Amino acid sequence: MEPSKSGTSKRTSNHGGAGPSDQARWTETLPRTIRVLLGVETVSFFLAATVHAGVLVRGYEHSEALIAESVLGAVLLGGLLMTWVRPRSMVTVAAGVQGFALLGTLIGIWTIIVGVGPRTVPDIVYHVAIALVLVVGLWVAWRARGTEPV
Repeated sequence: MEPSKSGTSKRTSNHGGAGPSDQARWTETLPRTIRVLLGVETVSFFLAATVHAGVLVRGYEHSEALIAESVLGAVLLGGLLMTWVRPRSMVTVAAGVQGFALLGTLIGIWTIIVGVGPRTVPDIVYHVAIALVLVVGLWVAWRARGTEPV
């Protein structure tokens, strides 16, 4: 048997996990990923607020939902701005504001369930969808712990 065919593999890395190059790519794209998620969430809450104000779409006006979604949008916007002001705190800020928004969204889902909040199909779909996006954002922040800003 020839030495090159001894049955041992010359591959030394990547058993399906993240190798060094994967980690480097993750660290390079991390600030953009966090900011995109925060931006999408911010715009989403402000659009939902305009719907509940009757500005964007008529028939879904609800003053309490308008206030709640405006507050959550403002908190997320503040967090997004903080990612540029304090980039070394990006992961902590992102986790904090998204956690706050998820809590607010879960309260919104609870109000739908008990019949206090608006109970339309678009409201239910929106709350479930934004909760999923916020969970993804929290997962990204959790995964990013310990990485340096680029």
